[in-house]
Amino acid sequence: MRLGGSLARRRGGRGKGKRPPKTPPKSKSSKKSKGTSQRSGSRLLLALAALAILGWSGGYVLSTQLLFPAPPPPGDLFEVPDIRGVGLASARERLAGAGLKLGEVDSLLHPSIALALIVGQSPLPGQVATPESPVRVTVSRGPQMRSVPDVTRLDEDRARIVLESSGFVVAIDTAEAELPRGLVVEIFPPADTIVALPAEIRVVISTGPPLIAMPLVLGLGQEEAVQLLDSLGLVVSDVQEVFRFGRDQGIVAEQEPGADAELARGSEVQLSVGRRGPQTEH
Repeated sequence: MRLGGSLARRRGGRGKGKRPPKTPPKSKSSKKSKGTSQRSGSRLLLALAALAILGWSGGYVLSTQLLFPAPPPPGDLFEVPDIRGVGLASARERLAGAGLKLGEVDSLLHPSIALALIVGQSPLPGQVATPESPVRVTVSRGPQMRSVPDVTRLDEDRARIVLESSGFVVAIDTAEAELPRGLVVEIFPPADTIVALPAEIRVVISTGPPLIAMPLVLGLGQEEAVQLLDSLGLVVSDVQEVFRFGRDQGIVAEQEPGADAELARGSEVQLSVGRRGPQTEH
């Protein structure tokens, strides 16, 4: 037995046996080829990006300069003057002085702006426009005019309907009058007056005839009492004589209605007068 062989076996076969093959180191030529390929790829990406930028720039120039060119600069711009509240002749002069001209003219009814004055304009004052640009205006035809209808002697409800349907505003007053209660006595402005709408019409409604306080005529002579009642518009419809035991002869002893009663003009009154003594038979 060889001593060397037993030692080799004890060391796990690390004797004279074959060693495992070692991986050969990479050569310098392979590293150079890999670096070259990476640089080539980067150059390609840069070239493609440059081509994309050039293509976009060329398309932008083509579209903006040839297909859809920008409009030429407007040149001078003039501020639009305020021509509201003046007539057409004055408006034309102001616009000409500002380098503009009068355009289309419309009209409309206006309750507060007088006839033939400008109500509105387009463009508005302060905006800018190119030289000789037209300015459109709207001219007032003035307020709408209407005749006041005659509603006297109509009842309040009917008079209100007639006036409001004609475009008027109704204001109600009341007054004592000979007309029956609830009828229109008079209107202001009077009927057939031409007024501008909107306008207020004042309507006076009757509260009936004025009432008269019945005076106290007791103790007055018959003739004196009759004259007083007649002056107040009351009518003595009946005079009766009553026996007063020789007293109050020819003096009013009773009255109907009583004192302070409120009566309409023309109301009837009855009086009782003391008997004047024995009547002479004929």
